[in-house]
Amino acid sequence: MKRDLNNLFNEHHLRNGELNTRRIFLKNAGLSLGAIALGSMFPGCSSEINNGSIKNLNPLVPKSPHFAAKAKSVIYIHMAGAPSQFELFEYKPILNKLHGQDCPPSLLNDKKFAFIRGVPKMLGGQSLFEKVGQSGTLISDNLPHFKNVVDEVSFLRGMHTDQFNHAPAQMMMHTGSPQQGRPSIGSWATYGLGSENQNLPGFVVLTSGGVNPDAGKPVWGSGFLPSVYQGVQCRSKGDPVLYLGNPECTSRDMRKLSIDAINDINKLTYEEFHDPETVSRISQYEMAYRMQISVPEVMSISDEPQYIHEMYGTKVGKECFANNVLLARKLVEKGVRFVQLFDWGWDTHGTSKNTALEVGLINKCRETDKPVAALILDLKQRGLLDETLIIWGGEFGRTPMAENRNGVEQMFHGRDHHPDAFTMWMAGGGIKKGFSHGETDEIGYAAVKGRQSINDLHATILNQLGFDHEHFTHDFQGRPFRLTDVGGTVIKDIIA
Repeated sequence: MKRDLNNLFNEHHLRNGELNTRRIFLKNAGLSLGAIALGSMFPGCSSEINNGSIKNLNPLVPKSPHFAAKAKSVIYIHMAGAPSQFELFEYKPILNKLHGQDCPPSLLNDKKFAFIRGVPKMLGGQSLFEKVGQSGTLISDNLPHFKNVVDEVSFLRGMHTDQFNHAPAQMMMHTGSPQQGRPSIGSWATYGLGSENQNLPGFVVLTSGGVNPDAGKPVWGSGFLPSVYQGVQCRSKGDPVLYLGNPECTSRDMRKLSIDAINDINKLTYEEFHDPETVSRISQYEMAYRMQISVPEVMSISDEPQYIHEMYGTKVGKECFANNVLLARKLVEKGVRFVQLFDWGWDTHGTSKNTALEVGLINKCRETDKPVAALILDLKQRGLLDETLIIWGGEFGRTPMAENRNGVEQMFHGRDHHPDAFTMWMAGGGIKKGFSHGETDEIGYAAVKGRQSINDLHATILNQLGFDHEHFTHDFQGRPFRLTDVGGTVIKDIIA
């Protein structure tokens, strides 16, 4: 079958291509330029291109960063919907004293909110706090397990964004732009560094909470980078990757013959048109074949010892956040470069029990607190924490005022979207331990010290991976693009 397909393709090429002299001239004239372009797109791989031909070119081959990296891999835990910092990390006694009073006009003038209308009431914190660890950090009782690892973490308390709706804010958080079309940070990481395990994707995505992020799959897309760098969504229940298995009545040997025949045609197509997406297609076919063996093994948690299941709170055979966190540890242990976890359900407006600070938020903390703390401890005991960068956060923060949707007070306690101040944290990967950077005002409305943007966060993540964000670029539509666009400063205060 492979030989017949090649013969058909070659006969078609000779019959139609060679007669088209203008096309042949342009093809030959562009041959060297195509090789140069592809070589610059896949640093370190240009030696695999010989006179425009592909010879085992793999865009995911490990590559060197600009300078020595502190982190080899990343686990990014995104709580989709935006957790309330007031019930988790930000203790504000002045705000508690103002509870129930009308919001001052100065906090409302010239401000846009997603749902607040009229004059809302101030809302004090709905949880108790305790000083924990050698750092003496105040942490909510909603996070009892996290209290045990707080000295491994650096907090970013002055984060802000310019987006106050979920989808564009999530796009901004993961791609550096509120609009679709830009590569995600996981795609940038694998584009720059490749993957240490050629049998697994370089960028893996795991979702929980029953719903994908509001922004959808573009938050882990590759944008204008070749599609081989986009995130591969896996599942902790059922087949790890949909449609990865062989079709009915198709053996593995037959699948290999089919892939070889298809990729022979793809290589001839690349030699003619020099489209980098053809290289991506070749790599993806070959990766899918290798993944049939490697993915089921690494994506199974049933072989983990009982103490690990107790540590994470996993549920074998079910789909849940705890399972995904354990899988994230297994994946970075196997050399996966970037693991993205999305957990949906943190949008605490107070319109129902599930979105109430006194019910829904507490339930989400119960689902996530134990596995997140376990991840830090597990990586540390395996000697992997120093080389694995963990990031935790949402897309924006919550207001110090109570939600009064369309001017009406809610039955439950809830908070509206707030882009001006929120808290994230980072751990491992060369980040300081037991440290807090930034500070908000006495009611948590705005950052007054250490105000950091999304571009600053991205610059810092890339720095830990060994990249100067200003010189880590990709040419598209006539100009160089970077993850941090035209901004971004590395947050040096949190780097060890």
